[in-house]
Amino acid sequence: MQNKFSFLFQFSLVALLLSSCVSQKKFDELLAERVKLEADNSELLDQLTAARSKIDDLEKEVKDLNTKTEDQSKTIAKLDAELTELKDEHAKLETYYNNLLTNSGKLNRDLAEQQDRLIQLQANLDIKKKENEALLADLEIREKKVFELETAIAEKEKAVQELMSKVKQALLNFSGNDLSVEVKNGKVYVSMASQLLFKTASFDVDPKGESALILLAEALKTSQDVNVVVEGHTDNVPISSKSIKDNWDLSVLRATSITRVLTRAGVDPTRISATGRSSYVPVASNDTNDGKAKNRRTEIILTPDLDELFQILETN
Repeated sequence: MQNKFSFLFQFSLVALLLSSCVSQKKFDELLAERVKLEADNSELLDQLTAARSKIDDLEKEVKDLNTKTEDQSKTIAKLDAELTELKDEHAKLETYYNNLLTNSGKLNRDLAEQQDRLIQLQANLDIKKKENEALLADLEIREKKVFELETAIAEKEKAVQELMSKVKQALLNFSGNDLSVEVKNGKVYVSMASQLLFKTASFDVDPKGESALILLAEALKTSQDVNVVVEGHTDNVPISSKSIKDNWDLSVLRATSITRVLTRAGVDPTRISATGRSSYVPVASNDTNDGKAKNRRTEIILTPDLDELFQILETN
């Protein structure tokens, strides 16, 4: 714009200079007009620059507004979707609430039933707890009783083994064919053959047998808690003697004879008893002479005092 005005002015000035009739006054007026035009042109240029800057700012604002408008549109769309979901959820909740109101009576009844059931269960639980406590207490008593029994049995077994060793040691010099010592059912069995103790059909103890019984009595005198049972046994051959009626009679008489020897040798009479079994508890067949010899015997059964065990069993 400025170049255009300058060109026109210069062209007019040249034209005037070329004209011979141009005056100094006219030239000054034109020059002044030129200055004014240039000033106006400069002002217009400033205004134009300011307008362009304003347009740029406005275009930027428009662009920002468009961006914000798009964001707001997206936000509005999202809010619309959330609102729709909330409306649906509200409708469901309202339906559920209406159903609750409709079923509140049934729910209250169910709740009351559950509470009654809970109270009953708690009462049953308390009963079971008390029963369990009683069972535990009873179990402790029984465990203590079992421990006491096991201890007592172990002591008795130890006593039986010690008694058997003592008896074997006392009768060490006698032949194995004449006697045997063994433990059966917690008792010590001293089995003596009739040939060691008696003559045929006699119930008088021979000197050799008496010496064995005296040695046995010496071993038993120090064992005050041992009960002694003397059992007489015979074979099945009938006895023929005026002084002896039968094998029952012979087995009993032999047992009492041995009992007298033992008590005279120091065994406590209150702890000894005599019994006859005749031929009814054989240890071998009576069909052979060897079997009959084995059946003709006297068994001295030594039993440790079991009163402690019986007391434990009888408690509680």
